Amino acid sequence: MTIFLLLAAALSQEPAQLRMPALIADHMVLQRGTDAPIWGWAPPGTVVNVGASWGASAAVKADASGLWRAALATPAAADKPQTLWIECAVGSATISDVLIGEVWVCGGQSNMEWTLGPGVGNGVEGWEKTVAAADLPGIRYFSVPNVVAAAPAADCQGSWAVCSPETAGPMSAVGFHFGRALHEELKGVPIGLIGCEWGGTPAEAWTSEEFLARRGDYADAVARLQAARAGGAKEASLEELQKAWWDNLQQKDPGSRELWNRADLDDTGWDKATLPGSFDAALNGFDGVVWYRRSVQIPQDWVQKDLVVELGPIDDCDTFFADSERWGATHQDGAWQMPRQYRIAAKLVADRNLTLALRVVDTGGGGGLIGAPEAMNIYRQNHPDQSVSLAGEWKMRAGASMGELGGFPRQNWLGPNHPAALYNGMLAPLTRYAIRGAIFYQGESNVGNPEQYATLFPDMIASWRAAWGRGDFPFYWVQIAPYVYGAGELPARLREAQLQALGKVKNGGMAVVMDIGNPRDIHPLKKQEVGERLARWALAGPYERKDLETSGPMLAGFEIKGRVVTLRLSHARGLNTRDGKPPSHFQLAGADKVFHPAEAKIEGDAVVLTSAEVLIPVAARYGWGEGDMPNLQNAEGLPASSFRTDSWPRP
Repeated sequence: MTIFLLLAAALSQEPAQLRMPALIADHMVLQRGTDAPIWGWAPPGTVVNVGASWGASAAVKADASGLWRAALATPAAADKPQTLWIECAVGSATISDVLIGEVWVCGGQSNMEWTLGPGVGNGVEGWEKTVAAADLPGIRYFSVPNVVAAAPAADCQGSWAVCSPETAGPMSAVGFHFGRALHEELKGVPIGLIGCEWGGTPAEAWTSEEFLARRGDYADAVARLQAARAGGAKEASLEELQKAWWDNLQQKDPGSRELWNRADLDDTGWDKATLPGSFDAALNGFDGVVWYRRSVQIPQDWVQKDLVVELGPIDDCDTFFADSERWGATHQDGAWQMPRQYRIAAKLVADRNLTLALRVVDTGGGGGLIGAPEAMNIYRQNHPDQSVSLAGEWKMRAGASMGELGGFPRQNWLGPNHPAALYNGMLAPLTRYAIRGAIFYQGESNVGNPEQYATLFPDMIASWRAAWGRGDFPFYWVQIAPYVYGAGELPARLREAQLQALGKVKNGGMAVVMDIGNPRDIHPLKKQEVGERLARWALAGPYERKDLETSGPMLAGFEIKGRVVTLRLSHARGLNTRDGKPPSHFQLAGADKVFHPAEAKIEGDAVVLTSAEVLIPVAARYGWGEGDMPNLQNAEGLPASSFRTDSWPRP
């Protein structure tokens, strides 16, 4: 991914000719039934004429900065290609294949960024069939590149893609399924999707500086942005910081200093490891440098021939050696899913025995070789069908830890997690474009502070709406899925903050995914259900499908009588469980605040709880474990959100 440091909101020089923003381009979708902004740049004072094939037109003048803005009234819909013409004294432009329909922004972190086919991730559930059938020219997708900025950017890069089996794979999987559902339900009305997402990023990075400044808890971050715009001291580049980190590793890691890659090294005291595999269990969650070694015997006719080594994906970085020599490395950040392939030159292959060494650097989280055994092979170049497996037993030894090395630099000071950095670099360029609303999948990166998120998330939404100036447009989000972060109650409390946002955000809605997560994978592959559940909110909202249920069961009230707790639920028509078993993952606690499993049964639109271990209950919780995947749902198959009846602070 590319990171641009943008320090100016406007163009650095007055435009000398007509220029259009990336969004105003061939294949775009304009929002129907509105005054759609059309804008660009020209020399100050230049008169710009804008016309459209459906009959709308406008004449405007570029302001002192060179910016000109027109508004064209758009019809109810146009699924046939339209054309725009822009003309002025210094140039002209024709925008072709324009459709008029519904435009939605798709924002968030990696679960929104996850692509339909292999790209960001290895493809979601059912992607091959979905992509093959994606001949949907009425759906268009614009992907905003990953960019950070210290001030709101005027423009972005990118282009509109017409949905087809050739172009659907790189689209956001959630965005695609949301758009396809709308396209089908609205009987072919064109759908424009603008992907604006970046994995691993927190909500404050997507919030405007103006709204962060009002809060007070981001004062230092806001001051840093202001200092940068005022021309502060030059900072080291990200490339310089990362080079210094690798140089430091070379000095501090004993394996790098002592050349554990040597073919003649005595490794008899090293531990055994079975590859592929993670080293987390064997090394008790170790993050840092781990060395692997093994010898391999090759066929005689491979001697003095070029060889290829395949190791599968490695989390996170690696350096590969054969007979003491370094033959390849993958040191770039974020390449943990990329399969490794390295070549050994024929001059090195002197006999049948080779000693292989691999230096793996895990910067955090899981680490090791994470592919399938079939992905680990060595073979003669151009003859992959005649391979020798490298899966199985290797020797392993830990080197320097991340504590000794320091965190791997992923940014100088202005990176994708800096407050307002993504709002400035990626969202601000979109805010002149007319949209119907936004969908958002994020929250995993804020799990550590759910109390802050409870106010930050509504502020983020308010900052988007203020920037667009189109009122309280629909904004629908996904509650984070079950996943074992190792963070105790914090994930459930983050889900609670997202649930509480329903009462704070006008025209808001939330898709619950408690039933389709994966406690062992923060990126669950069932993305079709996510997109379609978001589409339910849109169809029932601006598209006025009054007969459509939008939500799974939610707590509406409760009553305690003796040992029995009765939970009254809303959105509970046809309350049932998806597996036909009694409702699961309910707990009760007494005044001691110690929760115990509860027996639950459905009675109409309520759930009745008892527990042999809680004689005088005072509180109930549902789905409160971070990896819980409970079974309660309504007649539409929509799952219940996790909830609690108490307001006790976290331990």
